[in-house]
Formats: sequence, C-alpha cells, structure tokens
Amino acid sequence: MPGPSTIDLAGETVAYDVRYSARAERSRIDVGLAGVTVVIPDGAVVDPAEVLRSHAEWVVDREREAAARRADLPDRRFEPGAAFPYLGVDREVVVETRPYSVVDGATIRLAAHHVDETSVKRALETLYRRLARERFESLAERHAAAMGVDYDRIEVRNQRTKWGSCSTTGTISLNWRLMLAPPRISEYVVVHELAHRRELNHSEAFWSIVQEHDPTYEVHREWLRENGLRLVFDPSDL
Repeated sequence: MPGPSTIDLAGETVAYDVRYSARAERSRIDVGLAGVTVVIPDGAVVDPAEVLRSHAEWVVDREREAAARRADLPDRRFEPGAAFPYLGVDREVVVETRPYSVVDGATIRLAAHHVDETSVKRALETLYRRLARERFESLAERHAAAMGVDYDRIEVRNQRTKWGSCSTTGTISLNWRLMLAPPRISEYVVVHELAHRRELNHSEAFWSIVQEHDPTYEVHREWLRENGLRLVFDPSDL
C-alpha cells in the first residue's frame, strides 16, 4: 500500500493521503490526529494537490494544531513488561502459561497460548473487551433500576469519535477503551446514555437526570475532554 504524498503549502511540507468515497458529494479535506486526507467522490476527476492548494493556509493551521495534539498520544509498546492502564492504573503486562487472561492486582496476565495464536496487542484488546462487557452490563443494570428506565442490550464497540451512544430502540453502545480510564469515567458514560432513555437530547432536563445519578458528572465530562487522547490504544483508533 503506497504511503502518503507530500506537498508544499505556505512554505511547509505537508503529508497527505487521498481517499475515494462513494458517499462524498464533493471533494473535501479532513485534518485530524490521523493526518491530512483529501476525500474525493468516486468517479470525479480531481487533482488532490489543487484541492489542498486552494485551502493552503487553513490546512497548515489545522495540521499544526493536530501535530501539537499528537504529541499527547501515549507511546504504546505491545510487548511483555510494558505498562497499560486498566481502570486508570498502569499495570505491567506479563505473558504466562494459564488458561485465560486476567487482571491480577498490579499485573495484566495474558495467556501465552492466546498471544502465540494472535499477538500481545490482540490478547490485550480481547481481555479489555471481555472485562468491559462485564463492567458495562453490571453498571447498566444497577443504574437503569435506580433511574427507572430500561434498555434493549449493551454493545461493546470501539467508536473513533464517541464514548457511548443510545439508539431509539434502546441499544446502548459503549467504547471498550473507557476501561483505560478511572472507574468513575465509564460509570458517568453509562449514566449519560441511560439518561437518553428518558430524554433523547441534551436539554436541561437531560442534564438534570444525569446530575441526579452522578452529582459530579461535570468533573467526569471534563476529564474525558481533557484526557481522551490518553485512552487511545492504537493509532487505528484515530
């Protein structure tokens, strides 16, 4: 797969990718933590370099902002001896002969056979997802009863831009990477999504429900805003 191209914009060299999309109605430029991407409608005859040049200063400004944020991304090492956060506490990764992977105090113990069949990264993600389902389902059951709401089911996902969502049919989707954060953060997101079972908006009434069941929700919401990048597991999350 070819790597990104480069272009000189406003005196700076900018790397960019090109993506063709059947859903795009017109060409656009996406600039984010994953880099600069020119999105072009399928079948359109467009020079991506010209698209970038026509928005040169904007692209350079946005890319500078994104580069500054990238500096805050955690440097993950998917190998034994590395440290990974679980519920807000860094724990050492150990690979050993055991029937299944567990979090044991200050240690994440990965089953050697799972690592051999896949990788440390895959074994870690599988463990996080399993523990996320257990935690999210327990929290949802407890808080739904206290809030007087119901829901259809819990889905554990890895959304790039959301920590949780609630569908009109009652499916609550929660991001497994919340397991990297302190425990009160995932609890806040569960309460937030359950509150949508009574208010499908972010009105004053909605936030009153959230506050009733998480009195310090503003602290938890701000933590996510300020520390969301710390919950990146792998660059593919961006």
